[in-house]
Amino acid sequence: MQFLLAFVVVGPLIGAVAALLPAPPGLKGRSPDQAVLRHGVTVTGVILLATLVLAAGFDHDHPSKMQATTDISWIPALDVRIHLGIDGISLPLLVLTALLTFLCALYSYFKLPEGPSPKAFVALVLLLESGTLATFAVLDLILFFLAFEMVLIPMYFLIARWGGAGRQAAAWKFILYTLLGSVVMLLGLLLIGLKSGTFDTVALATDNGRGLTSSVQVTAVLAIGIGLAVKTPMWPLHSWLPDAHTAAPTVGSVLLAGVLLKMGTYGFVRILLPVAPDGMHTFAPYLAAFAVAGIVYGSLACLALARPGAKGDLKRLIAYSSVGHMGFVLLGIASMTPTGVNGALFANIAHGLITGLLFFLVGAVKDRYGTADLDTLAGATGAALYGRAPRLGGLLAFAAVASLGLPGLAGFWGEMLALFGAFDPAEGLSRPAFLTFMSIAAFGTLLTAAYLLIVVRRVCMGAQRDEPRPIADVQSYEFAAWTPLAALTVLAGLWPAVLLGLTDPAVQKLLAGGKS
Repeated sequence: MQFLLAFVVVGPLIGAVAALLPAPPGLKGRSPDQAVLRHGVTVTGVILLATLVLAAGFDHDHPSKMQATTDISWIPALDVRIHLGIDGISLPLLVLTALLTFLCALYSYFKLPEGPSPKAFVALVLLLESGTLATFAVLDLILFFLAFEMVLIPMYFLIARWGGAGRQAAAWKFILYTLLGSVVMLLGLLLIGLKSGTFDTVALATDNGRGLTSSVQVTAVLAIGIGLAVKTPMWPLHSWLPDAHTAAPTVGSVLLAGVLLKMGTYGFVRILLPVAPDGMHTFAPYLAAFAVAGIVYGSLACLALARPGAKGDLKRLIAYSSVGHMGFVLLGIASMTPTGVNGALFANIAHGLITGLLFFLVGAVKDRYGTADLDTLAGATGAALYGRAPRLGGLLAFAAVASLGLPGLAGFWGEMLALFGAFDPAEGLSRPAFLTFMSIAAFGTLLTAAYLLIVVRRVCMGAQRDEPRPIADVQSYEFAAWTPLAALTVLAGLWPAVLLGLTDPAVQKLLAGGKS
């Protein structure tokens, strides 16, 4: 298990280096480009398989215990260690990352975005996977920061070199926002490590802030929280996200929404909640206020983009919807209760599955119609996907109702538990204030349903128009890439205990100061 977790983290990095080398004789296939794309599918497939074996070998009776741990001294002078491990909080995120990256590699094998060398594309995707997996597996604050930053460069180049219109400006906005947030976050991480005498997150969680004064905790939460909030993204630090999603290639949007946004919320749960509880207690009402502002703002922005005549881009609309959905995650974390934090972690996974599927589908619609502009797609009578490409239209409608939180699908449980957490927040937090936040967030769910149903009506319904070019329905490779996401959305909605059984004991332990 120790070797397997280390392989899961380092394997994609080795694969990225190998992707840049010439293909061995006999493995070139029809062309060097095909060989490197097949290499990407193979490496991500092996990593996914290793992650599933890791999940199968995980001790599900003790999900709060750190398992498959590796602990090696790296910088003795600062007590920085190569410390890896997984528990019930990080394991689902590890599996989600490996699955989405494999599906993106499989999709790209058949539908490579326009841009420079496929070698560079595959190497960047694998580098991105390695950094993301490392973020969820490392148990040292300095290693967490390095892994957190490792994903920025590959995502920057994926947007800047393989993106669409406005890609250069979007890529620069993405890198500047996240780097500036990371600088502040590093100061907070160093403050915790130097004041407590260790960078080990397990030791810090067990100490539960007892070795840090309240002023240090408040300063650390403010500094680290800003960096995490930018990556989440929390309103009003979200403005890089719509531009990045609109310009990014399809697989870039899938990975950005499905994986990278989870790194910010994971940092809140893994670091700030257990390490600086007093500081989190101080800032929890403000975090909740920003969260519900993001929920309403994201929904209103989507409604504005969805209305006729607004020339709204469908990818941009889904990006703004992420601001709202991640607001529910932050609201659950801000409640500082097991119910709310479990809801936040569940919503994280659900958002990765559903929004990943939505970006795949919107990318397919854009490929077929040549645009993602809602007014152009809808035209006078509607794009009529139900009639012209019924399987594609049906999948888009399914992903939309899953995103709006229909009971029985994955999107429902996380948002409901986050609202329950706000209904009865942790001791010492103002219940009237959190009841107000809960009411506003509940109103946001109605706005979410409104804009998603408008999108479905405009894109999927309407009379078929006489056009010389037929619209292809779902292709076999698209079916292979999308089916796992749809199936898991249903599975998580019908059997939420599968995921909650992993996260709840680990969350209880974190909030109790490292005691099971």
